[in-house]
Amino acid sequence: MAAAALKRTLAWLLLCLCVRGLETTNTRVSLGDDVLLPYGRAHSQSPAHSHGPSHSHRHVRDCQPAVHGNVTHETRPASNASGPVAESTVFVSDVPGSSRRVYGHVTVVRDPLRTLSVLEPGAPGGCGRSLGATVEDTARGAGGCLYAQNAGFFNPDTLQCLGNVVSDGRPVRDSGGVQNAQFGLRRDGSLVVGYLSQEDVLDRSNPFVQLVSGVVWLLRNGEVYINQSLQAECDETQRTGQFRTFVDVVSARTAVGHDGEGNVVLFHIDGQTGVRGMNLWELADSLKSYGVVNAINLDGGGSSTYVTNGSLASYPSDHCKPDSRWRCARNVSTVLCVHERRCEPADCSGRGDCVDGGCRCRRGWRGAACDALACRPAACGPHGVCTADGCSCDAGWRGRNCSQVCPLGFFGPACAEECLCDDQCPCDPQTGSCNVTLPGEANYTLHGAGQCLAKRMFTLWRRDEEAHRERPRLTERTWLAITFTLAALLLFSLLLHVLQASRCSLAAAPGRPEYSYVPLTHVNGAASPTRAHDDSDSQDEIWSPADSGTS
Repeated sequence: MAAAALKRTLAWLLLCLCVRGLETTNTRVSLGDDVLLPYGRAHSQSPAHSHGPSHSHRHVRDCQPAVHGNVTHETRPASNASGPVAESTVFVSDVPGSSRRVYGHVTVVRDPLRTLSVLEPGAPGGCGRSLGATVEDTARGAGGCLYAQNAGFFNPDTLQCLGNVVSDGRPVRDSGGVQNAQFGLRRDGSLVVGYLSQEDVLDRSNPFVQLVSGVVWLLRNGEVYINQSLQAECDETQRTGQFRTFVDVVSARTAVGHDGEGNVVLFHIDGQTGVRGMNLWELADSLKSYGVVNAINLDGGGSSTYVTNGSLASYPSDHCKPDSRWRCARNVSTVLCVHERRCEPADCSGRGDCVDGGCRCRRGWRGAACDALACRPAACGPHGVCTADGCSCDAGWRGRNCSQVCPLGFFGPACAEECLCDDQCPCDPQTGSCNVTLPGEANYTLHGAGQCLAKRMFTLWRRDEEAHRERPRLTERTWLAITFTLAALLLFSLLLHVLQASRCSLAAAPGRPEYSYVPLTHVNGAASPTRAHDDSDSQDEIWSPADSGTS
């Protein structure tokens, strides 16, 4: 049984290797046959006319309606709504006024400053190396594109990125002021759509963090702006009619814009040039019906590609090689990537951690980008400096806001050093010098503190002396003398009692009078005269023991 199972496993592995080898040798690649160029191949060979007109910014201002004045672009605050990052909708719709039906995607991106990026083809540096990559490969390489679609134009012969490109705050390519329609996001979160001067593109006071170039400003303030774009963008190629053909032909299309709430809207239509899809007029009307206010047209035709979670979700118009029965995605230039919320900047200025699209600042820092100190400079007053650890107090001062003078005996910044003066005398609170004359108030405080300390010290000394003073006590010899004295007194008292008892015993012996009777009259003196005449019967008699014995 084990041998049979091993054989089956080996056979399965061998089959997988064979299939993998076949896939490698038969990988389908786009033929790149559905090319939709706004200015024609003849001019794509020349660097000066490789993408759009070389008109000055003044020319563009002069060509636009007077109602817009000198402003050649529109700026709106971007949405920073919470909730889901984006919402993508697949639709199949009839094109008004025709028998055509189109298939495509509308993606509404919320909080675009943190959820939308312009990616170079393949990886960062792809434009500099003139690389080309499918939208799928670029999205996978970026790691985490929820939705992605192709963006800017490129030279189909050299794969060179065309127009202005800024990717996640990195200036990638400068068009040199060529006036093509632009779509960008500035650092302050504002959306910019329209024609930009060289000064606008290179502005560093509020730089672009994302910027990509298209061709034809489709909608301006909710109105179709294609005719004005034809005047502003067309070069001498207008004589050939190729640019107008680019506008009027039905094809696969890609666009980007924003709605009235500041949400970015990505728009993608499948098609094939001259067969199915939409022209730019129909594309503008369709965008307008979805509530888009400003929008520009991006690369279309065989470049038009839409990817969801790293997988192709559209039907490219390019045929495959070596088998033209299939349709394949083309290697394109820049890509618009919708991802989970990111912090801006991504590293939170190096002073915090990005958690759920928000910066969690470390101790001592605050702000959306953790770029502001937690303590405010005014809080430290004139004697401190605001730092990441709070107020750093000058020498001689301490406290949360550096408003307290160093206590006596300490000096230096934040009063961290202890004075080393003789007799523990105070020192200069700033330098620590022991040769110091303190200000009057400090001297008064020191004098009062000295008096208080002296009183307390004397009180403590007295208590100490009382506690340690020897109490009067009897010595051992004194105790012995007292003991012997008391013993002698006791013996003397006992002896007296013995003698008295012996005396009483002798008095009670026979033949000896024990006691005598003495009348009270005799004791009191002479007898009463009244009683002298009484008869003998009434007179008291003197009794004695001898008498009692004879009677």
